[in-house]
Amino acid sequence: MSKDKKIKKDNKKENPTGFKVITREFLKDKVALTAVIILVALLIGVFIGALFFDQDQVMRVSLGGRNLAPGINGHVLGTDSQGRDVLAQLILGARNSILIGFSITIITTLIGISVGLISGYYGGRVDGIMMRIVDFIMILPVLMLIIVFVTIVTNYTIYHFILIMSAFYWTGKARLFRTRVLSEASLDYVSASKTLGSSDFKIMVREILPNISSLVIVNLTLNFAGNIGIETSLTYLGFGLPAKVPSLGTLIAYARTADVLQNKSWIWLPAAIFILIMMLCINYVGQAFQRVADARQRLG
Repeated sequence: MSKDKKIKKDNKKENPTGFKVITREFLKDKVALTAVIILVALLIGVFIGALFFDQDQVMRVSLGGRNLAPGINGHVLGTDSQGRDVLAQLILGARNSILIGFSITIITTLIGISVGLISGYYGGRVDGIMMRIVDFIMILPVLMLIIVFVTIVTNYTIYHFILIMSAFYWTGKARLFRTRVLSEASLDYVSASKTLGSSDFKIMVREILPNISSLVIVNLTLNFAGNIGIETSLTYLGFGLPAKVPSLGTLIAYARTADVLQNKSWIWLPAAIFILIMMLCINYVGQAFQRVADARQRLG
């Protein structure tokens, strides 16, 4: 075997693929591996289970079966104050909350990365104008504006809620990514790429973006959990999803009355436990992916 071929073979052994790095990091962290298994099981259970329920039928009021305890008349988790099955609402509500959180996270992250890359890379006047726009949006009373929009929009749907939330919650990401891009843009590899004639788009997407991937991944996972929490909170306050659309927040909202909170815990407690477990799993998985991204950067 020639010397060049041997060197290439050794380099392949020293530089494992991305999948191998992910596998190695998760096998080293048993907590993260357990979190992945639980999270995948929850997602599969929710999305497959939701196929067996019709949302309109589940949300139909049945006064004859109000506040039934778990196990009565075939209701595994009982019924709420309007006679609707809690298990069906939990499955459909979890699906809706997860889709909402995921959609808002992806939209705001794409906007934040785009603004942060452009602002941090070009700097100067471009950075000044874009950051003043971000500052203006950040000083607005966002929560009050969301409540106002939710109230005045006619034929309000889940898609309106996603767009309204996405319109305001990208600014923090943009400022965070812009700060990191500013430091990356001043490094030698960016200057070398400019000297070689690489386009600005290629430098931003193929060179700077991979180097801030760990920051993006951590922010992505934490915001995914946070956006689910925001949706739940707004729905709890009565300014989230429409009344006929189940979510985790609609179940927890029943706990606003002392009677339900103390005597009918089967209505709100499963949703609260589901949120707690899912948030913990997402955070552990996010930490593991951060280590994966850092390891890939060290390997080059």
